[in-house]
Amino acid sequence: MTRQGVILYGPPTSGKDTATTALIRQDDRYALLPKLKYGTGRSTGYRLVSPAELDDLRSTGRLVVETHRYGNVYAIDRRDITALVEVGRVPIVHMGNVADLERLRTGAPMEWTSVLLWIPRAVCAERSPHRGDVDTPRRLAAWDETYRDVQAAADRPVFNLVIRTDRAGPDEVARQITEAVAADTRQPAAIPNLG
Repeated sequence: MTRQGVILYGPPTSGKDTATTALIRQDDRYALLPKLKYGTGRSTGYRLVSPAELDDLRSTGRLVVETHRYGNVYAIDRRDITALVEVGRVPIVHMGNVADLERLRTGAPMEWTSVLLWIPRAVCAERSPHRGDVDTPRRLAAWDETYRDVQAAADRPVFNLVIRTDRAGPDEVARQITEAVAADTRQPAAIPNLG
């Protein structure tokens, strides 16, 4: 059994949720890996846990990645990845920074296809209120942070695929990701000018 997974990384409104939906619609082997979350805010797509549960998972070595952001704790449980792979699924993981992406690839060794979904800052500013965000300035600050993160990693082989989602629709994005996952080798992709 091939152990494959997809990591989607990109700024707010770049289409991680939309690409995930399109991938699952095109091929039911794909499945979104729910992250663990302790804190406030959105709960959809997360498995909510208590601090005690996080401590237990941490002490038993089950946390592959743990991130503290926006006053919340987000984490990935190694067993959640294994459970999906054991039933023939391809986990899709949304990551918020390059360091966590690299920790995931190291901490859960398998054939990860890392995808940078990108949009210009102006597109983020336009999409954010249209999807119902009430904190567009915060989304733009996160875009800036993501831009700096990607630029700092530009000389390392972080991504296998870079897709501008303002130039490709969801089905095309899913098709490109599926082709990259099916490729025999994981070639690093050059980071284009992202301004």
